[in-house]
Amino acid sequence: MDLNLDGKVALVIASSKGLGKAVARQLSLEGCNVMLSSRDAEQLEAARLELSKEASGRIECCPCDITCADDIDTLIAKTRELFGTIDILVNNAGGPPGGGFDQHNDDNWQLAFELNLLSYVRLIRAALPDLKTNAGSIVNITSSSIKQPIPNLVLSNVYRMGLLGLGKSLAEELAPFNVRINTIAPGRIATDRTAYLDQLKADKLGITREEIEETSRRNIPLGRYGAPEEFAKVVAFIVSDASSYVTGSSLMVDGGMVKAY
Repeated sequence: MDLNLDGKVALVIASSKGLGKAVARQLSLEGCNVMLSSRDAEQLEAARLELSKEASGRIECCPCDITCADDIDTLIAKTRELFGTIDILVNNAGGPPGGGFDQHNDDNWQLAFELNLLSYVRLIRAALPDLKTNAGSIVNITSSSIKQPIPNLVLSNVYRMGLLGLGKSLAEELAPFNVRINTIAPGRIATDRTAYLDQLKADKLGITREEIEETSRRNIPLGRYGAPEEFAKVVAFIVSDASSYVTGSSLMVDGGMVKAY
C-alpha cells in the first residue's frame, strides 16, 4: 500500500529516542522530510545522524523544551525555514513522574500540565496555519491510561484524558479544513519509559523488574511487549492518506492488554 507520504514534512516531538524516534524513522522511510526535536541537543544530533543513514527523506533537528512557549515558536519557525511548511504534526512527550495523589504538590501538577497537555495545545496552535493550508494531519501520542487508569500514575492519568478531550473537540473544529487529528495510545512498548515504570512498580512491591515484566507479559494477550517500530507503523498509517476518513478517533496499540471497550 502506498501511503502517499513522499515529500510530506513531518514535525515529530520528543524524537531523539523511544517512541518519537521510532516514529520519525518510519516516516522518513516512507519518504517524509522530518524535523526532529528534543531538549538534549547532543542526543538529538546523534539521532539525526543515525536516522539519516537510511532515510528516504531529509532529516533535520532543532532543540526544544516543549514546556517553554518561546522554544515552541522557535521550533515551528525553524521547521518552516528549512522545509517551507508543515504537513504532519506528531505530538509526543516524556511521561510525568510516577506516584500517587498524596505524593505530588502544586509544582508537580503544574509541570505535568505544561509538559503533557499545554505543550500539545501550543504546538497545534503554532502549526495550525500550515496544517489548514495543507489539509494536514495531527497525532497526539498519549497512554493506555485514556482507557484504563494506571496505578501510581495519577498525573499521567489526569492529563492524558485532557488530550482525549482535545482531540475530540478539534476533530470537529478542524474538519472544514480537512485537517485530521487522532489520538494513539501505546501499551507496554519496550522503551526506556516502560523500563522506568516497571522498575518503579518493582521497587514499591520489593521484587525485581524482571518479575514485573513477566507478570505484565502474562496480562497481554499477544504475550509480549511491543516493539517501537510496531507502534511507529501505526502512526505512519494514521497520518497518511490511507486513513483519510479517520479523525477524532483514539487507537490502542497494546497487544490487547486493555480490556475496556
